[in-house]
Amino acid sequence: MDMVFIHDFELTTKIGVFAWEHHIEQKLILDLDLAWPNRPAAATDDINLALDYSAVVAQIQIFALSRQFELIETLAEKIAALLIEQFNIEYVKLKIRKPGAIKEATVGVQIERRKS
Repeated sequence: MDMVFIHDFELTTKIGVFAWEHHIEQKLILDLDLAWPNRPAAATDDINLALDYSAVVAQIQIFALSRQFELIETLAEKIAALLIEQFNIEYVKLKIRKPGAIKEATVGVQIERRKS
């Protein structure tokens, strides 16, 4: 399986369960591993057959800024579903870290989803 990855993608958005979090933007760090058939693009050197990772990043930014989520778990599920649907991606592995959640460590979630 070929993979395209986007790691260390910093996203600033409103997220959190506490009232004070509803009024501030916080940084999240995303790592995405996306199943994508790279062979056709490589064989023809045709960018139109490659996954447009700048479009993936832009779509995530637009989506995350258009809503406010309380849980990063919810955001992760919604992003995975969005990528599968809009980019026809067969498999998504997504890790979201929230570095400011606790001072002793970086915490987050990781999910893996497949197109049904």
